Amino acid sequence: MPAFNSRFQKALTDRVQQGLNRQLNVLKSVSRSEIEFDSKIYSNFSSNDYLGLANDPELVSAWQDGLSQYGAGSGASPLVTGFSAAHQNLESQLCEWLGYERAILFSSGFSANQALLFSLLDKNDTLIQDRLNHASLMEAGALSPAKMKRFKHNDVAHLASQLAVSENALVVTEGVFSMDGDQAPLTEVARVTEESDAWLAVDDAHGIGILGEYGAGSCAAAGVKPELLVVTFGKAFGLSGAAILCSKEVGDYLTQFARHHVYSTAIPPAQAFALSTACQMIQTQQWRRDKLNELQAIYHEGVKGLTGYIETNTPIKPFMVGQSEHAISIANRMKESGIWMTAIRPPTVPVGTARLRITLTANHSPEQVSQLTHSLKSALETQREVE
Repeated sequence: MPAFNSRFQKALTDRVQQGLNRQLNVLKSVSRSEIEFDSKIYSNFSSNDYLGLANDPELVSAWQDGLSQYGAGSGASPLVTGFSAAHQNLESQLCEWLGYERAILFSSGFSANQALLFSLLDKNDTLIQDRLNHASLMEAGALSPAKMKRFKHNDVAHLASQLAVSENALVVTEGVFSMDGDQAPLTEVARVTEESDAWLAVDDAHGIGILGEYGAGSCAAAGVKPELLVVTFGKAFGLSGAAILCSKEVGDYLTQFARHHVYSTAIPPAQAFALSTACQMIQTQQWRRDKLNELQAIYHEGVKGLTGYIETNTPIKPFMVGQSEHAISIANRMKESGIWMTAIRPPTVPVGTARLRITLTANHSPEQVSQLTHSLKSALETQREVE
């Protein structure tokens, strides 16, 4: 297949020449906030484990209990024999906590978002998305039969103007944007959506567990209830998977027509059992959110005033650099000082907006965050000297 080989080789070469090449790093976790790579220990500031649950003994023990009760895998898709009491209990718990009639489970947030748009939209519908929505939403929108429009990031006036000339519209936004750490103006978005007799869907992957009373997320914090709410379990829950929260009718429809749900092996029941424990921990262990607030204040005091600093109310702290090669250089200098962080480059973010994506977790100590700020200042100073 010479045509395939030639095309793939060119694409790979172009990535390297553009400074956009990515690679896998085999990492070893040595503590809740540290990782080991190539025999060196780093403070990890690139994790989405915001509440520090992934390695918590209580959650690990819950998964072990689930394994003892249910075994390792589900063995089938949900509509065959893959749906257990553990799955049902998790769905019920999510519904009670977040105020919905149904919760449909998926193996990943990517699958949930794709199923949402592929299943619910047809050629007579209009999909209106925030232009900075996650790739899973954008790809699904582009491939769905609906007409897709994009509104300027968090621009409610632009959204309203598009709704005014759209029919059968579904508005989709994230609650917290993964690369910028900022929040959608959900109160205003919900208002203009309702006024246009449209539906609202919110992907709250990075807000659930962090924002709102009892960690109920971005929508709870804003006092809105969208028709469709996507929550994922790979961030604050410390595990993996996702759910779409919805009405009974929509849930029944997804059960029949969401191919990502119908034809995928169900998440292991032991995992669902552990996720129920994570739900309880998120709601009852407020100290984790309090700890994050404390660490965010330390980070803010350490780097405020620096060019590139972006203030957010979430654990996602983007530090804007601009050029991809500069972001990589600064990230490498941070690793030299024992701090692991990731340089985010196009196509994940727009050209010219490369950044360091710094994330705080409840497992970090104040001393680690202080070290982060000091090392970042030093790395930035060195970068300016070589430019």
